[in-house]
Formats: sequence, C-alpha cells, structure tokens
Amino acid sequence: MKDTAPFVLLAEDDTDDQELIVSAFLKADPNLKMAIVNDGKEALDYLLNASEGKLPCLILLDYNMPELNGAQVVQKLSDARFKNIPKVILSTSNNPVYAEDSLKKGASAYRVKPDDFQSLINIAKEMIALCRNAA
Repeated sequence: MKDTAPFVLLAEDDTDDQELIVSAFLKADPNLKMAIVNDGKEALDYLLNASEGKLPCLILLDYNMPELNGAQVVQKLSDARFKNIPKVILSTSNNPVYAEDSLKKGASAYRVKPDDFQSLINIAKEMIALCRNAA
C-alpha cells in the first residue's frame, strides 16, 4: 500500500531557511513528511539512490547552493524517473535571469521566498497541491 502522506525533498543550505520552510509546510499539512539535504550535490545523491517507492512527490530547491545550484540539479534530473515530479525553485533572489535559467532547465516553477510566514504557508499549500496532483 502506498503511503498517502505527501513526501517532499528540500535542498536548502541555510539552516534558518530550512526551519522556516519545514515549519510552513508542516503548518500547511501536519501529515507531510520531509527530507532535508544541504546542497545540490546531496540532493542528486539522495534522488539517484532512492528506490522507486521512496521518491518524493515534490523536489523543492534553493537556487543559490554550494556545489550545484537549484537549476543545475533540475537539469540533471532529466531521467524519466523524475519526469512527473514537480521541481520548484524557492529562492531569496527575484533575479529574472535565475528564474529564466531555472524554468529553461526544467523547473516547474520559480518562487521568491516571501518576507512573512503566512505567505510562506500559502506557498507551501500551493506546493503540496502540486504533490497531490502529481500522485
């Protein structure tokens, strides 16, 4: 039987942002499961080594990370296994070049991290809906 709780992989190198994002996502859906990695390379390692039943329903990536940025990770996930998993960049930067780069490399969306917690919860709800639609 497939686990019905949404499972999200978060790749974020800032620990404060990790805590904030996890809190917002859990407020949006208390049943949510999340795995956290600290950079793009860890995200790739995690995903490439995950068995089919252990893949997330959403991959949430910071744009500016050490090793590989979010767009580079998305580009490397062109394998058919990852095709139906939404890949969203959540960044502090509203630089249109980053957004264009991310979308061109296959990101489903590019969202700027909001300044207030309620807006982050709203983004989390939107992302969890993507999860449920991909399932």
